[in-house]
Amino acid sequence: MTEPNEKLIRVLLVDDHAVVRKGMRALLDREPGIEVVGEADNGDQAAHAAERLRPDVILMDLEMPGTGGIDATRQITAQHHDMRIVVLTSHAAEEDVFPALKAGAQGYLLKHSAPEEVLQAIRQAHRGETVLHPAIARMVLQELNRPAQPKQAKTSEPLSEREMEVLRLLARGMSNHEIADTLVVGEATVRSHVSSILRKLQLASRTQAALYALREGLASLDEADLSC
Repeated sequence: MTEPNEKLIRVLLVDDHAVVRKGMRALLDREPGIEVVGEADNGDQAAHAAERLRPDVILMDLEMPGTGGIDATRQITAQHHDMRIVVLTSHAAEEDVFPALKAGAQGYLLKHSAPEEVLQAIRQAHRGETVLHPAIARMVLQELNRPAQPKQAKTSEPLSEREMEVLRLLARGMSNHEIADTLVVGEATVRSHVSSILRKLQLASRTQAALYALREGLASLDEADLSC
């Protein structure tokens, strides 16, 4: 429930599905203290709308035509430090979660979240609090609590030239989608390369792969994203 002196929270909805935006608007329009100030159906529109409308909180989908949610989040948070972005998506894969959080998202919710959870997340994000769906929170905690790996022995099955390229980009915190765009290949191809890299190096996660790339001089401290 909104406190009497609580500031009106201005919200921008970003999703390429009109029915999702319509449903979210219907929910938020009934909620005291929250105002939907605009909508966008891709990342480019979201960046322009953020500049023009100056929302407090942005509900951001990830997979959209053109500029996706991760790139849009990175762009908006770099230019507007006071805007809070909460990812609202159907995807809970590691390759989506960690790049989104690294890009500056204040929270990460799944679209099957209850309406009350979305409303609470908007208010928490507006206060500067991190908001994570329980499944995402468990993923983050598992990664943070994962024991440090000893220095890897040289693999008997060396990485291919393309796998080395993928590893360098992975260490920079790029998602599979971003790597695919950079290398002009399909996203399924990138997933296959990432799986092969982890298998060959006997690593358990993308974070460990980023650490390996840093240790082996394949990425610099400035480039490496250890939360990927």
